[in-house]
Amino acid sequence: MSVSGKFDPVVRRIRVADIAEALGQGLRDFQAVPLYGLMFGAIYMLGGNAILLCLTALGMVYLAYPLAAGFALIGPFVAIGLYEISRRREAGEPISLGAIWSKLRSRGEIGWMAFVTLFVFVIWMYQVRLLLALLLGLNVSFSSLREFITVVLTTDEGLLFLAIGNADGAALSLILFSLTVISFPLLLDREVDFVTAMITSVRAVVTSPLPMIGWAAVIVVLLIVSAIPYFLGLLVTIPVLGHTTWHLYRRVVVPVGSFADPILRRE
Repeated sequence: MSVSGKFDPVVRRIRVADIAEALGQGLRDFQAVPLYGLMFGAIYMLGGNAILLCLTALGMVYLAYPLAAGFALIGPFVAIGLYEISRRREAGEPISLGAIWSKLRSRGEIGWMAFVTLFVFVIWMYQVRLLLALLLGLNVSFSSLREFITVVLTTDEGLLFLAIGNADGAALSLILFSLTVISFPLLLDREVDFVTAMITSVRAVVTSPLPMIGWAAVIVVLLIVSAIPYFLGLLVTIPVLGHTTWHLYRRVVVPVGSFADPILRRE
């Protein structure tokens, strides 16, 4: 039973082939409604560039790299509108911004999941600042991103910062990925609490570790490549990844009413 007193969603074991097939479905969703996908991708791209400009103005451009890495952490939250588009295409329902917004507003538990996501992102950025202070100096500052990269790649302290920072970021990314990869689509699709959604998401990763970790690696690589230059690649990458995540959710979580549903099994 879940926290809300309902039966927990049933999780299937998936294969690597399921990831490839879900990716193909995600690409077809993007091709079917490209304007919506490009709109969500543009929001992500413009947001990244706006933050980069702010960092430049504040003389903190050296945080651009950890910020770009942290984008992978908040991706599941940003792409939630894309999940709804795929859900509506699957159900044969009309697609409009008003309908998408109305659906998102009706799911209050999504707000709590968004809080969890942003909280982990804030922790990540604070840890980056802490590592900079501990390894490169309390009042460290760099006049340009090139200067920061030079220090990081040519000094012992910089290489240590890079190693620890990447390891720390990988650990946080894996934790948040496990908590969110299925939870956002599940909250959109069913009336469950956010704790149950997170537990279901972790169960999905534990049940199929190789395919799910492989999917996490694909997301990280695509987001990093798409961030160069000026996050332009995100125009396409974000919608395709968002649509794919919905179809992956459909393969992982058994639909309500199927014979794998615990209520039907009990009967």
